[in-house]
Amino acid sequence: MKKIAALFLVMFIGVQFLMAQNQPTPPAQPAQPVVKTYAWNETTHDFGKIKQNDPAAVTFTVKNNGTTPLILTAARSSCGCTVAEYTKEPIKPNETGIVKATYNSARIGTFSKTVTVTFDGIAAPEVLTIKGEVEVPIPAAAPAPGTAAPAATGTTPVK
Repeated sequence: MKKIAALFLVMFIGVQFLMAQNQPTPPAQPAQPVVKTYAWNETTHDFGKIKQNDPAAVTFTVKNNGTTPLILTAARSSCGCTVAEYTKEPIKPNETGIVKATYNSARIGTFSKTVTVTFDGIAAPEVLTIKGEVEVPIPAAAPAPGTAAPAATGTTPVK
């Protein structure tokens, strides 16, 4: 009798587990479109060709198209070779703020760096991109062989 009761108990628990697996899930809510309350003058800037060791900077402008102040909470660059500065004060409706990105052009070659901007109350960050190519600076022309360099003024010849 104990074996039959134990068997029914195990079957009852097993049926409960199986029933729990078949619970209908509520229908998914359609995703609400994200409405941006701001606009950038550009999100990608190409410096083209720049000289080595000559920092290049660009200022991105953001306009608040909303009805409440827009607050930039951070502007983080993707590496230490790029410095990002941004407007710290709230940007009033229909006014603009800035994010300035300065690239330290120490390395030769092409580059593509990002600055991630976050806003107060807006979940999705905005990614700004700077890119270009750092070239070796052209050295000053040396005097042609066989020509004398110009004499320095204000010197006395040695006898």
